[in-house]
Amino acid sequence: MMRTKPSAKDLLMRYTPVAVALSLLAAISSSVSYSQAPEALDSRAVKLLGEGRAALASGNTGAAVDAYESALTVAPGSVTVLLALADATRKEGLQGKALHYYRVALTADPRNVEALAGEGVALAEKGATEKANRNLARLQTLCGKDCSEAKTLAAAIAKGPSQRVVTAEAVTPKPVISEN
Repeated sequence: MMRTKPSAKDLLMRYTPVAVALSLLAAISSSVSYSQAPEALDSRAVKLLGEGRAALASGNTGAAVDAYESALTVAPGSVTVLLALADATRKEGLQGKALHYYRVALTADPRNVEALAGEGVALAEKGATEKANRNLARLQTLCGKDCSEAKTLAAAIAKGPSQRVVTAEAVTPKPVISEN
């Protein structure tokens, strides 16, 4: 019996299913190794987070920030603690400090939608609407237009910047000369 040389079509039909299966296996295994395991917080950090949430719910943002900062010393680099601390500092009116914490969280987890939304809200409150719109566009690609984070950020952008606090230097009184 004489063997003939297989044609390109025969080779394609013979090896394509195997190549597709192997590439699918490689894609799945690489994505599993890329994803991070959820962080396990220390019990002390969990307790401090609870204290911070309770203080924030009662309206005491200073105590909440203190509790969250203490939790950050117990669990340094924890994205959960960083996001809670960033939210509390933003509610306290310290948008610049909040932006720092959001960016540290985004460095650790660049696809975190809560950090993207929080950073966008802080930017919108500062008046940087162009940068906030970039965050909104990125959020919409990650989670869609209907996710709660994208809606929150869109509402903050529509609301505009928060009122600035007037400093003492901006309202220096003019001296009044009077006779005695």
